[in-house]
Amino acid sequence: MEFLGKHILSVSQFDREAIEKLITVADRMKPYANRERITKALNGAILGNMFFEASTRTRTSFGCAFNRLGGYVRETVGIENSALAKGESLSDTAKVMSGYSDIIVMRHPLDGSVAEFAKSSRVPVINAGDGSNEHPSQALLDLYTMSKELSRFERPIDGMRIAMVGDLKYGRTVHSLSKLLKLFNNISFTFVSPKQLAMPVDIIEQLIELGHNVLETDNLETGLANVDIVYQTRIQEERFPTKEEANKFRGAFRINRYAYSQFCHPTTVIMHPLPRDSRADANELDADMDEHPNMAVFRQADNGVLVRMAMFALILGVDEKLSDYESPVNWTVLQ
Repeated sequence: MEFLGKHILSVSQFDREAIEKLITVADRMKPYANRERITKALNGAILGNMFFEASTRTRTSFGCAFNRLGGYVRETVGIENSALAKGESLSDTAKVMSGYSDIIVMRHPLDGSVAEFAKSSRVPVINAGDGSNEHPSQALLDLYTMSKELSRFERPIDGMRIAMVGDLKYGRTVHSLSKLLKLFNNISFTFVSPKQLAMPVDIIEQLIELGHNVLETDNLETGLANVDIVYQTRIQEERFPTKEEANKFRGAFRINRYAYSQFCHPTTVIMHPLPRDSRADANELDADMDEHPNMAVFRQADNGVLVRMAMFALILGVDEKLSDYESPVNWTVLQ
């Protein structure tokens, strides 16, 4: 895969070589993300951060990643605050906004919308989530996190055993992650969900065809047993026809310290793309797990900045120039 000047719209663009390159470049970003050094490699460049659907971490971490490389961020948040609310087409929006930006990150509630936008853009576009379809950068940071977490136990991604838990039908993060993991060898997938929220059949068929092991179950105890990674995702309430439909499944697969101690191996890593639903009737991933050493959720969120910095650097061609524009940190870093 070629990064320079290219859109990133789907994980299907990636091969093992591209993933390994991205991980290598993401590792180089640590001094800048950790506020140990400053780089201005993208000084003067402008990111158009266009989020037409609610987001906290993805929007902020993309902006932070661009700022850490020395660039500037201009944001459009919410369809109601854009010309789309006046009937403007995605094509016209792309033609205009790409004249104001050097690169665009876009999230939109409709499947395929970001790819449609990218056709008319004059600058590279990164898909930050399009409906229930894909979320490439989340899958890439998840894979990066898995690589780092498993290395603590001297285990590779090849041969890994992973349980994906929760809403696997509408959860675009698990769709993209499954498609990335299929590039590795001999992965054992356990999909834990109600039958009504099962992983799409086409994804399961692809995994089996490539020789991976797949188990589907609606039993949490079965799902958590003998896995290296538990990847939990929330009920995607916004994708359901009604809130009442979503409520039927809320809180069905709760993970807390008790469930972890009873069903998981002592080295099982817990991941979640966030936000987790902490309302009392859901509480899908209990706060009593927060201080557990294998709770990787907040390390996972931090890794989002590293991976998104790497994406920007590779697409805009500054991945080998970071140190040329380095300087010391001027402020007292408090963490």
